[in-house]
Amino acid sequence: MEADWEFEVGGDGPVIEALWPGFVDLRLSPELANELPEVNELPALGAALIKLNAKASPFWTSKCGVWTLNDPNRFDPDEFDAPKGSTEHTIGFYIDILPKRIEQWDSPDVVAGACRAWCGQFHVVAQRCCRIDLIIRRAFIISGQFDLGVTAYLSACGESEIGAKAVLRKATGQFVDILRDPSTVQ
Repeated sequence: MEADWEFEVGGDGPVIEALWPGFVDLRLSPELANELPEVNELPALGAALIKLNAKASPFWTSKCGVWTLNDPNRFDPDEFDAPKGSTEHTIGFYIDILPKRIEQWDSPDVVAGACRAWCGQFHVVAQRCCRIDLIIRRAFIISGQFDLGVTAYLSACGESEIGAKAVLRKATGQFVDILRDPSTVQ
């Protein structure tokens, strides 16, 4: 599985606003994830949100979104470790991921270490036609205070929409399993 991470914490870079208008706190009732409109488009996202917001999870999520693209020239197949001609249909989503305890990610180095460890594990997963990009961002978790969070972008491609969704469904399960593995949580 292709994977990479980077920092986007300076200047005018995007910021994760945890308690945005319309925020649904899945920590209180993770099963509410199945009622989100994004989950109608991609049911695997619902399962991921439920697991990431579960009581035993070291994380919680604040926002997500789904996108599709039917442009074979938009992506280079190498970005997905995909055969030529298989980027005809691309589907993806993002999830803003935050630590349940602020002190869990108390410095950029700690968050970078977690992202490095996750990417190392993603790379050994034998899954083609998909990629994961982790972006470390500033986050407003408590009003007026900057903390750190990660926006995870998962995307997959295929010769058909059904094929791309099948790859993304499998990659999503692997993604959540790696994130919830206690040995990779800093």
